[in-house]
Amino acid sequence: MPAVWALAAAFGYPLVEVIRFSFYSGAVGDLTYVGTANYEGLWQDPVFVSSLLNNLKLLATVPIMTVLALIIALILNAQVRGWQHYRAIVFLPYILPATAIGLTFSFLLEQRGVLNTQLVQWHLGFLAADWLGSAANVVPTIGGVIIWQQLGFGIVVFAAALLAVPQELVEAAKIDGATGWQIQWSILLPQIRRVIEFFMIVEAITVLSAIFTYVYVLTKGGPAESSSVMEYYIFENGFANGAIGVASAAVVVLLCLASVLIFVYLRMRARSAEVTS
Repeated sequence: MPAVWALAAAFGYPLVEVIRFSFYSGAVGDLTYVGTANYEGLWQDPVFVSSLLNNLKLLATVPIMTVLALIIALILNAQVRGWQHYRAIVFLPYILPATAIGLTFSFLLEQRGVLNTQLVQWHLGFLAADWLGSAANVVPTIGGVIIWQQLGFGIVVFAAALLAVPQELVEAAKIDGATGWQIQWSILLPQIRRVIEFFMIVEAITVLSAIFTYVYVLTKGGPAESSSVMEYYIFENGFANGAIGVASAAVVVLLCLASVLIFVYLRMRARSAEVTS
């Protein structure tokens, strides 16, 4: 019970307050009840709609990083020479501060940054682009940074799961004449399917609700709000503009989206348990 009360105080009360604020307008201490006007206003606000769409676009990074992490984890699982060192190296970006990553990539990817300068020197100037200043490029660029930073987490998780697969299954498959590809596709991957599902759901939630730092440091939502995401929209309205009701309504929408993902994961786990039993 003490733990339950502590969780309720830390999470339950703030959540109830956010939901309550979403039905009011004005600053804290001077609120006016407006019903569902904040929610209706969200869908009429092009910046909010654009922010939501950007989050949905960035969800495309989840399958990409999952496939890349699986490929690298399978290579490491073959225990190539120095595989333990490689695993530590690929995990390094995940533990770096997001602010430091954002600042580093802002120097690399600005129009006259390191990347474009090197491309010109290598006579590949036709590949140079305004990675952060172009509305067409900025969201894919942020997606690339997210993949780079989150990839190590997936590699370590999948590598640990692969090490836990019973070696008897692999040995039996080899005796039956299975090739290396068949062992990976038919033995190893099915054995870590739940881990893959868990990783994809966690990363989807991360993309929805934990990428504010990248957007703020790299672009501050620009150019012309084209890289704004839900978190940045909440920050702008709740802190910069003082529209606590609008920000709270956006928080509730974001919470609902994350809850859908959690529900999907729990349903997948329940179905897996039913099949196993």
